Amino acid sequence: MLTLTNAVAIVGEVDGAERQGDLVLPSTAEETIDVGDCVVTPGLVNAHHHLLQSAFRTLPGTRGVAMSAWLPTMAAAYGRAGHDPEMYGLAASVGVAEGLLCGVTTVADHHLNWPHDASADATVELAAATTSAAREVGQRLVFVRGSARDDAARAAASAEAILAALLPGAPGGVSADGMLQLAVGPAGVHSDGRETFAALREVALRHGLRRRTQANEQVDTAIALEHYGRRPLDLLEEWGWLEPGVTIAHLCDVTEAEIARLAAAGVSATHAPGCDVPMGWGVAPVAALLAAGIATGLGTSGGGSNDAGHLLADARLAMQVSGLVGPQLPARTVLGMATAGSAAGLGRSDLGHLGPGTAGDACVWDVGGVADAGIADPVAGLLWGSPGRRPRHVIVGGRVVVHDYRLTTIDEQELVARLRERLRRTPVA
Repeated sequence: MLTLTNAVAIVGEVDGAERQGDLVLPSTAEETIDVGDCVVTPGLVNAHHHLLQSAFRTLPGTRGVAMSAWLPTMAAAYGRAGHDPEMYGLAASVGVAEGLLCGVTTVADHHLNWPHDASADATVELAAATTSAAREVGQRLVFVRGSARDDAARAAASAEAILAALLPGAPGGVSADGMLQLAVGPAGVHSDGRETFAALREVALRHGLRRRTQANEQVDTAIALEHYGRRPLDLLEEWGWLEPGVTIAHLCDVTEAEIARLAAAGVSATHAPGCDVPMGWGVAPVAALLAAGIATGLGTSGGGSNDAGHLLADARLAMQVSGLVGPQLPARTVLGMATAGSAAGLGRSDLGHLGPGTAGDACVWDVGGVADAGIADPVAGLLWGSPGRRPRHVIVGGRVVVHDYRLTTIDEQELVARLRERLRRTPVA
């Protein structure tokens, strides 16, 4: 077992209580770490990422532009770089390594970009490159077989093939060790039609998979109105995607009536302010979503719109901008979104908490320095103080994967060099 001793505060135990002292986590080795002057939280759960975009950050023509211009610019960059296992694996490695260094122990990768006319076997190879990268670095991965203008039958066949190859017979699409989970989900009604939503819904229902999509950012609403004369949630409801087991990201442009419909349908939500706010794509009314009883998590989205995978920084931003669209969210509420709220949308009660029966993922945050001096509440101070804060230690399943701010699983600089060399061979801009 792994014992963390002398914690200032232990947050997020299964009964919702907080306490000081020691925390015991499941582990294959006997180890004790002194965490005096530290706050211990559950591992953060990034409920919405696009890991491929970790290789495509701050590209010309992608900053502060309308999504209608951003989407084709990003697609062109992917095409120039090439869709191959090496690129997918390196981009994923960088994304998950960055996440771990920022305290993210689980990430949901909504993978939307595939080679045109790729066979099901080819998509399995690409998905395996991503999933293998996450396992090597040491982060839990929820791989979402997404689609963006894919042929509906091809998308469904690909999802079936990926599940059969990577998680054969796994109940609910979750591996026995909980390190890999598969889900499905179109990008949104702005790119995918009824047939694709129906095909991936059928796959999900057949295998008990979670479903994820995006809705009600500016371009999503505009395209839905232009093409269908209806709003995105009207279409999602008609197409069978306002149901339990579905998580919808963004939801910047939602009415009170739509929030009530989401709550009645039993869907969950993901807030992504680090993408939507700087790009000017809106601010989700999170307080209203929570008040309606909608389980709401937090995600960074991808490197093409949010150039960092720092979920705690985005939690801080979510707290700060919440007052623009409703009452300001308390720090503990937002921290709960980044842990238990995100885990709820993944159907993972073993994540986002600490205590018996959980997966043993935790973050240790140093609160003994000058950035925390004078802070009365060290838990709230995780968000209010020290912008850019990173955890001292990160634990996944009782295994220490970040120790004293450094990855224990891979050589960070070697990984950086490998991605840079790959991008030199096929420039993206």
